[in-house]
Amino acid sequence: MKPILLAALAAWAAAVHAQDYPSKPITMVNPFPPGGVVDVVGRPLAAVMEKSLKQPVIMVGKTGAGGAVGFAYAAKAPADGYTILMGLSSISIFPVSDRINGKTPTYELKELAPIALVTADPTVLVVRTDGPYKSVKDFVDAAKANPGKINYSSSGVYGTLHVAMEIFANAAGIKLFHVPYQGGGPAVTALLGGQVQALASGPAPAIGQIKAGKMRALASWGTERLALMPDVPTFKELGYDAEFYIWSGVFVPAATPAPIVAILRKAVREAANSAEFKNAMEKVSTPVAYLDAPEFQKYWDKDAARLKTALEKIGRVEEK
Repeated sequence: MKPILLAALAAWAAAVHAQDYPSKPITMVNPFPPGGVVDVVGRPLAAVMEKSLKQPVIMVGKTGAGGAVGFAYAAKAPADGYTILMGLSSISIFPVSDRINGKTPTYELKELAPIALVTADPTVLVVRTDGPYKSVKDFVDAAKANPGKINYSSSGVYGTLHVAMEIFANAAGIKLFHVPYQGGGPAVTALLGGQVQALASGPAPAIGQIKAGKMRALASWGTERLALMPDVPTFKELGYDAEFYIWSGVFVPAATPAPIVAILRKAVREAANSAEFKNAMEKVSTPVAYLDAPEFQKYWDKDAARLKTALEKIGRVEEK
């Protein structure tokens, strides 16, 4: 059978399949434990998506390795639209970090197709309010006086929060001790419990603790100050070349048929722009930064290239 005819038949079969899609519940993969950015953003998004898709969108945890387990699971899932991924910017990290460490990547970025960018926030350096650090200068001075003694938690080795802190440490010329946890939620708990002294956190998971007076924000990794934290300087304005954003977005396996992708794009677009979702994000001080698939692909490509450069500069980071 000629290739053109085969392609036409495949397109016809995908279109027929899409007419019945979705006919059963959809799984939204969460690569992280409860309490992190994916939980904060993904659950209310899924709740609104259900109205458009007329099927349940059920968040299922596939945790481990700082998110890499969930990313790989979603990348290898059947490309039928019934497994979608709520991913973070760390999705771009693991194929690079695996190669840096001489490992075969468990997934490649090309195995996933973007549906939409939903949020994008710079990470924030937070410490306990009752701790000794009142400013970035205090923190850097202490780290220089005690190389490798100040510890910090993260969502896992080479996860989003780990890389952000290493970018800052590299820019400041300091050495810190990394204590990885299985997700952002446990990393926050470790700081609050006094097991560690610092954390790079997304604003959403940290803002409640900051308002409650339990955490102090010292600086952000953004290019400009956060509207919800106008008194918190950026690292760049303090003279440190440290920039990092935690963004969240929806993905599907790359081979998902175009008609199904179109249905999911519509569902996410309607959900992200709904008053219900925007109100949910406002409650956790997270602005919506929606981008549809084509624009998100450009954003993702640029961000992935920037992270690759940063990781190669950091080099191999030994697990503690």
